[in-house]
Amino acid sequence: MSLDTQQAVMSEDAPKDRHILTGTLFRRRSSRVTLTEEPPPSKPEPVRRPAKVARMLALTHHLQSAIDRGLVADRAAVACKLGLTRARVTQLLDLLHMAPDLQQAVLTLEAVDGTEPMSERALRAVAHAGSRVEQRGAWERTDPGLVSSTLVDLCRILFGSADAGRV
Repeated sequence: MSLDTQQAVMSEDAPKDRHILTGTLFRRRSSRVTLTEEPPPSKPEPVRRPAKVARMLALTHHLQSAIDRGLVADRAAVACKLGLTRARVTQLLDLLHMAPDLQQAVLTLEAVDGTEPMSERALRAVAHAGSRVEQRGAWERTDPGLVSSTLVDLCRILFGSADAGRV
C-alpha cells in the first residue's frame, strides 16, 4: 500500500471532529495540554528593583539624619514612632558602621526577579567585622559572586565582551 493510499485510509477512519496538525508544534502550559502552531511568547525582561538590604540601608541613613537634625530625640523615640523594638532600630543603625565604599556597594545592589543578592544577616556580619579592612574581607567572604561579577563587568567595559570570560 502506497503512502497516498495509507493517508486516504487513515483520513476515512479518523473521526470528523479531529484533525491532524503538521509542522512545528508548541506545548502551552495550562491545566490541559494543548498543542498549537503558534510559538510561545518571548520571555519578559527581568524585573529589577533595589535590593531589600539597599532599602534598609537607605532607611538607616534617613533615620540617622532625623536624629541628627533633632526631629527625633533618640533611637528609643524612633522605635516608638515606627512601631519597632529598640533592638531592631539598633540593628538597623549599626549598618552605618560599615565602610563608606561598602555602603555605596550595598546601595547599588539590585534584586532581579525577586532574587535578593544578599541577606540582611550577612550584611550585619560585615558591619560587625571590626576595622574597615576586616569589613572588606568579610564582604568578599560573604558573597564572592558580588565581587567577581563586578570584576567581570569592569573587564567588559575595559576590554570588550570577548575578554570578559577569561577573568
